[in-house]
Parts: sequence; structure tokens; C-alpha cells
Amino acid sequence: MASLDSVLDKDGVRLTVEDAVATVTLTNAAKRNAQSPALWRALTEAGRSLPGSVRVVVLRGEGKSFSAGLDRQAFSPEGFDGEPSFLDLARGSDEDLDAVIAEYQEAFTWWRRSDLVTIAAVQGHAIGAGFQLALACDLRVVAEDVQFAMRETSLGLVPDLTGTHPLTSLVGYARALEICATGRFVHAAEAERTGLANLVVPGDELDGAVRDLAGALLAAPRDAVIETKALLQGASSRTYEDQRVAERAAQARRLRDLAGLGD
Repeated sequence: MASLDSVLDKDGVRLTVEDAVATVTLTNAAKRNAQSPALWRALTEAGRSLPGSVRVVVLRGEGKSFSAGLDRQAFSPEGFDGEPSFLDLARGSDEDLDAVIAEYQEAFTWWRRSDLVTIAAVQGHAIGAGFQLALACDLRVVAEDVQFAMRETSLGLVPDLTGTHPLTSLVGYARALEICATGRFVHAAEAERTGLANLVVPGDELDGAVRDLAGALLAAPRDAVIETKALLQGASSRTYEDQRVAERAAQARRLRDLAGLGD
């Protein structure tokens, strides 16, 4: 077993790698892992820093909460040190504001890369940006005390960190609208029933359950998992017949590779 190597540790984000498993940890437990632009840039850097050997990425938060969402300091007139406040951003052009939000979203997009399977280990609060970060992952293992909520509308905003697409895909339009518009809590039982959570476990079993899931994902050949993930990611946008064609093409590639006839 290779040693646990720290690849990155900055702005509330730590990336460690052990063999084919990387772990991204939110490390500001004192602030319940509240998020900021600096943290988002660190998350983006973590994604770009992954060694090619990594197959599974685990996302976790230190302390009692996964992430309580956006640090409210963002809405203060002074904002964060060295950063424009959100109020200053609102005064800019539409093009500038769009570019800034797109940059923030990059912290949430790489988790769906086809060459990785990503797992969010979620305990306690996962609010707003925290909920969207958990939704950015392929899979979610949650503790029994989990509390998901999308609180952006209560602040007069909308969820804009890529969470609306996976939320709607998982729970359907009507429930997604109700969750977002009311900002209510979604607890563990409902999360599991509606597909938000793949597995619910007691809090002290969370890390072990995630390790077991990562091990099961690593048991299959990497290329087969990559092809399968790509098939499933595209299924909702294809017709039934188009999906059949995609399955045949993917299987042909796998068979040729297994036979040593690949490119």
C-alpha cells in the first residue's frame, strides 16, 4: 500500500492521494466548512492536481458539518480580503458577472469527469453551496444526522453552482422546485428514499462505508467503469434507440480491447 501523500493544502481544502483513491477534505471545521471564492479556487486546483492513477475521489468535510454553505461575509460591503464583494460584482457588467460565476462553477464541474467516480461523504449540515457540492459528486453516502437544504431563494438568489441539474435528475422537477423554493431541510430517510443518498449509515460508520464503496468501485477494470459511466451520463439525453447504439459501440470497444485489438 502506498503512503498517504498530501498534494495540496490551502484555503480550507486538503487533497491527499493513496494509490487509486484521492480524498478532498474541507478543513475549516470552526466555520462549518463555509465556502468562499478562495475555497472554490482551491477545489478547482485540486481537480487539476489529481494524478492520472486516481480512479475514485472522496469528498468529505471535517467537523460536525459537511458544509454550511456560502460564508455570509460574501454579502458584507467589505467582502473577503483581496476579493471583490458580491455587492461590487453586482455593479459590474453582465459579461463580467457571468465570467466570475462561471469561474466559481469550475469548482463544482470536474467531479463528473468520466475517468473518475466521485463520492461525497456527508454528515450534518449540507446547506446551499454545501448541498450543491454534494450534488456535484456521482454518489452520496450520508450520516443519519444529515440535513440538506437549498437556501439560496431565502436570500433572494438562485442556486447557481451547478446543483439544479443533478437535483432535478435525482428527485424530479416538482420535488426539486419544492425543495429549492421552500428551502426546507431534507433529512436522511427522505434523501435515501428519493435517491439523493445512495446509502445512509450511523455517523461513526461513515468513513468505513465510504472506504468499502471505494473498494467495490476499484474492483472492476477501469476502462469498463469509464465506458459505463459515460453510457449512463448520456442516457437521459438519448432516445431509447440511440442508447442501444451507444451500448453496442461501447461494447465493441471493450471486446476489442479485451482481445488486444484496440487502437
